[in-house]
Amino acid sequence: MDDDLLEALWNQFGAALDMLENAVVDCPPEVWGTQIGPHEFWYLTYHTLFFLDLYASESSLDFQPPFPFTLSELDSDDRLPERVYTKQELLSYLEFGRQKSRQLIRSLTPERARQRYTSDFKDISLLELSLYNMRHVQHHAAQLNMLLRQHADSVPRWVSFSKLLLRD
Repeated sequence: MDDDLLEALWNQFGAALDMLENAVVDCPPEVWGTQIGPHEFWYLTYHTLFFLDLYASESSLDFQPPFPFTLSELDSDDRLPERVYTKQELLSYLEFGRQKSRQLIRSLTPERARQRYTSDFKDISLLELSLYNMRHVQHHAAQLNMLLRQHADSVPRWVSFSKLLLRD
């Protein structure tokens, strides 16, 4: 694919990840949450990172998140993780997902960009999946920023471009 197009895609995808990271870093302990529940700050972060990882994978068939994370997000019975994940665990998972997503975008040749990603709930090109993934990250980064505004009266700064270049 055109290098300028890939750079633009990464600049905006990476910026969404940077905004997610800023929200996590800025989250005070009293907002992070201590309960296992779908509306907790830590859980919304985990959910976002789990799908970031899944959608940056070659296939959903052999997908396995890194330890200590599980496949609970894919359970049809809405099972939640067994414990609250720490900020450091999720920041490490964010970095893992950032590198995986960056590598996927780097690898998008015209043929590869058209390659299909299929799962029980998706049949989409890798290029469109990257855009979908970026929108998902930004959606939840906005939710987390709203929680910070409501409960800590602060919002991390807007990020215009990725802090990390696509190619270095």
